[in-house]
Amino acid sequence: MLFENLNIIEPILKALKEEGYTKPTPIQEKSIPHLINGKDILGCAQTGTGKTAAFAIPVLQNIFTSEEAEKGPKQIKALILAPTRELAIQIEESFTAYGKHLNIKNLVIFGGVPQNPQTRALKQGVDVLIATPGRLIDLINQKFIDLQNVKYFILDEADRMLDMGMINDVKKIIARLPKVRQNMLFSATMPNEVSKLVDSILRNPVKVEVAPVSSTVDRISQGIYFVSRKNKKSLLVDILKDESIASVLVFSRTKRGANVITKELENAGIEAQAIHGDKSQNARQLALKNFKEGKIRVLVATDIAARGIDVDELSHVINFDLPEVPETYVHRIGRTGRAGLEGVALSFCCEEEKELLRYIEKLTAKKVPVIGGHIYPITADEAAFEKQETAKKNARISARSGSSRSNSSRSDSNRSASSRNTSNKNGSSRSSSSKDDFANEDSSKKTRNNGFNSRKRN
Repeated sequence: MLFENLNIIEPILKALKEEGYTKPTPIQEKSIPHLINGKDILGCAQTGTGKTAAFAIPVLQNIFTSEEAEKGPKQIKALILAPTRELAIQIEESFTAYGKHLNIKNLVIFGGVPQNPQTRALKQGVDVLIATPGRLIDLINQKFIDLQNVKYFILDEADRMLDMGMINDVKKIIARLPKVRQNMLFSATMPNEVSKLVDSILRNPVKVEVAPVSSTVDRISQGIYFVSRKNKKSLLVDILKDESIASVLVFSRTKRGANVITKELENAGIEAQAIHGDKSQNARQLALKNFKEGKIRVLVATDIAARGIDVDELSHVINFDLPEVPETYVHRIGRTGRAGLEGVALSFCCEEEKELLRYIEKLTAKKVPVIGGHIYPITADEAAFEKQETAKKNARISARSGSSRSNSSRSDSNRSASSRNTSNKNGSSRSSSSKDDFANEDSSKKTRNNGFNSRKRN
């Protein structure tokens, strides 16, 4: 089965080819035709199975094919709720990638950052809104968001929202949606509260189930190195000096980090190339070609840039940084151990990443074996320092979040005045053309300052 067989329009097929995709995953193959035809979907699947594309592609297509000429600002036609900032940004990146040849504008909003850039973007008009529940409710209450024109509603990771205490907020949001709409709900598990939600919002849904992504871990040899952040590069060099390691895909959380890692490896005499959103398409294709042909044995990539990489004989995956979305870990390591071959996945974990490791082990229901005896273990002083730095970072985020909540409690008149003043002072909202920002430090600076990622593709 190819994407061409799923009745997908040419502009989206072109974008998929540019991303390196030709064959749909099982959940995409099962979901896309029903969603294009307007059916509600209940998807029992985790992140990493391709479920984002399973709903993004038909939503983009249905908006594009049914859209009439609009006068004035665009109105919100699709609403996607996600439990975390990281997942929301990841979803927005997917909508941007698949809709790059469509005149459809996407916006992602979440809390913990100033809201003014978000409200300015909303005023300019949005077709697809991706949001976390708390910030969405804040902006609805302030009358910055009107959901009366929503035709497509997607609730992603419903069980995780339940775990995080968000279900009541979700119900409040659903109550503000039009009665007639197409609904999509995705959940890895189906606890009673989520089942009740399914019964209340889905109409004769098509149920789609796929194998849990955690089954991937059974065929891959995993290991974790506890190492301080400053020693990660040295440890990587030591590991890759072993030339019996045939081909390695190294994951960095940031574009800048990918460049730094590549430079460090080259300085150590290890041939490597980086691929990420700041690289040209030609540069990416050349790096991938060199990797597949064995001209280089190390490819350093960010998650979005790695999506189109399809290498059957990949011996090793190394997580230089642990991902902030735990399912992404399974998706990363699943790139090795294909075609019946053995695969090895190694991960580096500094003190501040230990919580991310706990989330990964909870998802996979397995402990990742610890590799000890290396020459760069975390010392007590390094652990204390990294804990202190993490605490400072969390305090800054909390302070920004508190300031945002304080701003949200102002009167409508004060808010309007403040919004006008801020708009005049700061000018129009920035729009990023990079599709490789999610969960990385480079874009974190943007998202912490701006709190959104708004893009319009012509």
